[in-house]
Amino acid sequence: MTATILLLGSHGQVGRELARSLPAVGRVRAYDRPAVDFTSPESLREIVRRTAADVIVNAAAYTAVDRAESEPTTARRINAEAVAELAAAARDSGALLIHYSTDYVFDGGKDGWYVESDEPRPLGVYGATKLAGERAAAAAGRHLVFRTSWVHAAHGDNFVRTMLRLARERETIDVVDDQWGAPTGAALLADVTALAIERSLGSGGGLPAGLYHVVARGETTWCRLARFVLAEARRLGLPLVAGPEAVRAVPSSGYPTPARRPANSRLATEKLRAALGIDLPAWQDGVAAVVAALAADAAGDARQPLREQA
Repeated sequence: MTATILLLGSHGQVGRELARSLPAVGRVRAYDRPAVDFTSPESLREIVRRTAADVIVNAAAYTAVDRAESEPTTARRINAEAVAELAAAARDSGALLIHYSTDYVFDGGKDGWYVESDEPRPLGVYGATKLAGERAAAAAGRHLVFRTSWVHAAHGDNFVRTMLRLARERETIDVVDDQWGAPTGAALLADVTALAIERSLGSGGGLPAGLYHVVARGETTWCRLARFVLAEARRLGLPLVAGPEAVRAVPSSGYPTPARRPANSRLATEKLRAALGIDLPAWQDGVAAVVAALAADAAGDARQPLREQA
């Protein structure tokens, strides 16, 4: 029998990629605003009941890291309270709940790679609410929490797209060079999720319930990532005012923000790789694919015939 998968947050970066990957493993019922009000968590139980979902994939999140400092109530409703409602609904129905979290649950003070058992110490409201969401998801019983970092895609608001926009507008770009992590494609998260569901619905029992780190292989800084993005864009012929050599490294202290960021966002992935028996691609592969997709879109737009003005 084909499983029913309830996808929440289908218009976001990860949600759009999930809408691509999940139909291969089940019948997808996708919802996002305005059909669902994630600031009213109590309404989510009715959606779970109505769809009779076998799997609930929650890609909805409050991700405005700086704004969360002044909107803690809204951030908590979406990132924690809504997850608690979904966990309760999943527990009642026996559904598998899949939820996503962030490197911002850590303070970045560790020397080395964070493992799933390391004690979280969030620096701000966003990280604290996402940590509360992780813990709420565990109440579902059958649950998978995928903790990730530096998510990017060819759509939505993300660092890769921002760098390309700034490179068209400015002659120099200042980017912090003392925060380390692994840029992770939304497509990779979606593909890992589909594989995890496929395994969980099969006869082998799937992944053991719990928390897993899902990030691309390797490490870099925001500054080095920016230079890589612009080097790829130049190689593909995208018009730029600022190339990779115009990206200037600055310390985090020179770019103050309302929310503090962890200096170390390195997440170890041995647990996931061993459980699924997979390798994970280098971060450069995912970033290059996103830049290539954006370059192809730009070329397609350029080939569109001009329309007469009314």
